Amino acid sequence: MDEGVDPKQMCQSLVNKVAQSEQLAAVAEPEVLILFEDWLEELAKEVIDQVTAADIATDAALVEATGLSRAGATFLLTKLRREGKIK
Repeated sequence: MDEGVDPKQMCQSLVNKVAQSEQLAAVAEPEVLILFEDWLEELAKEVIDQVTAADIATDAALVEATGLSRAGATFLLTKLRREGKIK
């Protein structure tokens, strides 16, 4: 990556965009949506690992462990619980 790029900040920004998925789907090209879904899947795997390894149960703990925004952490925890991937 280029110097000066903060991956956590970039990820946080993208996760915040998930909350606006209907708007994103309406304006994004299919190729962009596929890339976004791939990225989200990788992020979900990382969150599952964090939750499992550190016994993280709250969005605040996930924010602390990963640097995600509170909204991003809440979204991912809710999504993964709904899918039965975490408790």
